[in-house]
Amino acid sequence: MPELPRILLINPTITSRRSARFPLALLHLAAALQRTAAGDAEIVDGNVDRDFIQASLGALARGHFDMVGITVMGGPQLAPSIAVSRAIRERFPRMPICWGGYFPTLQTEAAIAAPYVDYVVRGPGDHALPRLLAAARDRDAAALARIPGLAWKQAGEVVRNADGAIGPAAGDTLLPYDKLGDPRRYLARTYLGERTVAHQAATGCRFHCTFCGVAAMFGGTTQLPPAARLERDLAWFRNELGADSVQYFDNNFFDRERDMLPLLEVMARYSMPWWCFARADALLDLSDHAWELVRKSRLRMAYIGAESPNARMLKEIRKGTRPDQTMDVVKLCRRHGVIPELSFMVAPPEDTEAETERTFDFIRALKRANPDTEVVVYVYTPLPDASRHASDRRKRPPVPVFDLDGRPVVFPTTVEEWAAPQWVDYACHADAPWLDERLRRRIRDFVTVLRCRFPTVQDLHSPAWGKQALRTLAGWRYRHARFGHPWELELANRLVRLRLPQVSGL
Repeated sequence: MPELPRILLINPTITSRRSARFPLALLHLAAALQRTAAGDAEIVDGNVDRDFIQASLGALARGHFDMVGITVMGGPQLAPSIAVSRAIRERFPRMPICWGGYFPTLQTEAAIAAPYVDYVVRGPGDHALPRLLAAARDRDAAALARIPGLAWKQAGEVVRNADGAIGPAAGDTLLPYDKLGDPRRYLARTYLGERTVAHQAATGCRFHCTFCGVAAMFGGTTQLPPAARLERDLAWFRNELGADSVQYFDNNFFDRERDMLPLLEVMARYSMPWWCFARADALLDLSDHAWELVRKSRLRMAYIGAESPNARMLKEIRKGTRPDQTMDVVKLCRRHGVIPELSFMVAPPEDTEAETERTFDFIRALKRANPDTEVVVYVYTPLPDASRHASDRRKRPPVPVFDLDGRPVVFPTTVEEWAAPQWVDYACHADAPWLDERLRRRIRDFVTVLRCRFPTVQDLHSPAWGKQALRTLAGWRYRHARFGHPWELELANRLVRLRLPQVSGL
């Protein structure tokens, strides 16, 4: 029997070692190869191994591999992805390199055009990768052409296969955490507990928000796990790994209540404090019975995309929620002892300054309704038209955006251009071509006063005396809406560095 093909899966550095969580995408790919008996995988995680490029080259030198697979997010993970791809191409010029993940899904043409990328898998790769690994090893062009969601090169020409349907979620076996060495090193001390584990129970989201990479990748598809699988995972986390809390990375944890109740019943039995992504309308629609299970399961914080106080804008971006639901949900969360962590998108391309000020006023109103509400402020940066899901492009014509000079914004066409600082900021919702320096400063100043007046409960490292001092120092500014040039807070922040959830996460 021929030896199974092997792939080196790489997670380029994107966060600090302290913020490292399980590389769930690569674990799911490794599990898919095991489940289908299509191959075996070795994993290099750049969030833990800071010299991951040398670690990757060393692994390729020591053992036989048929392919390298690299998961790539846009923004700060792009430069290290380029660096490791170039290093592998230089040292092992015949080694096929495949990119997968959000960036190559949203920017397929740029990714496949790179000279160090041979294959791009668009969308989830757990069904495509086993087929790709076999077809690439056999150099079977006909088999490659039949893999949905694959972009590849044939005789120097790019071939883009048809999109594929999102298949069912991964199988019933536990993810191969042993491929990470000691998985306990991924447990983190967080607001939730001393040993928080990262988990993703469901994938995708059934909504179609036009600004969202999840909608572009999954096209409104979501896959929830059977309750038995979640129970198996939680039992292993608690009994074998020693975890005491869970951070769920599901793109939208609360879907339809009838589907969620069996999962909440499992979680209520384990009673491990948890954090998740949620929607205001879904939380408002929960029955009293569901909320009782939420209480027993010990939900501590829900990250809710509020986005804007403008109902028209929410409708245009297909958010599907209303500003009054945002206000209602922060009150509801207060009654149930759940902290709502709200994200807002300021500075849209149209009516930029007025919409920003309206959002600031709305945030202050929400804080009056529930002072425990946490707020994360981003700049609104819509997806380029080419990045939107095909079904969305068919239904909605492109909406051009313009820079400060009134010229249409021209998005990058190469990987290297997307890695430039201004486009990394765009991908991270930190800046946009239509912002002037005065508005950038206004946003920075508001966020500085807000986070000093209300330091996040997720910050376990800044000293209590420092946070209290900043609260007091920022109090008069926040109370009187005097946000301009908070020089004293900026100076104090050099001594007390507050945690920024939009940068470091939970």
